[in-house]
Amino acid sequence: MSISADGDIGGYPSVDRMKRAAWFKGMSGFAAAAKAPDFSAPDQSGRTVSLTDFAGKTVVLYFYPKDDTPGCTTEACSFRDEYAAFKKKGVVVVGVSPDSPKSHAKFIEKFHLPFTLLADADHKIAEAYGVWVEKSMYGRTYMGVERSTFVIDPKGKLQAIYRKVKPSEHIAEVLSGLEK
Repeated sequence: MSISADGDIGGYPSVDRMKRAAWFKGMSGFAAAAKAPDFSAPDQSGRTVSLTDFAGKTVVLYFYPKDDTPGCTTEACSFRDEYAAFKKKGVVVVGVSPDSPKSHAKFIEKFHLPFTLLADADHKIAEAYGVWVEKSMYGRTYMGVERSTFVIDPKGKLQAIYRKVKPSEHIAEVLSGLEK
């Protein structure tokens, strides 16, 4: 499911602004054009990175469950493969997962990822963005990261939110949304 500040909801066009805003708020915990939650976390090299470091730039902040797993690798490599298109638009790509900086460094090296990965071991960033959720698999429930992407405009406002995304399809959707 996805929504952009002036786009469709999950492929359903012509939804009035009130319904779209209510859906947006319900899915994320905050309304469209709300200020994006600030964060600080170590990157793959242990350097602390904050949202404020990217002031004046559009940021694609994507959350994923775990380094070097099939879906997460597909998503990261898709961002890598389209990185030049993001860079051409002046967009910064940042990935976030609960993995350690050491795990991120290995993941980056193995798959030649050209962007920053943040270690959210205490899942505070995921909680702030509403993506630390109860999940279930094989009848077992547990807390984990919901694969989601947030586009943050140069003023630090949420421009678009993509929730429960499909790793192989969603990067094209994000790029298309940046065209609007």
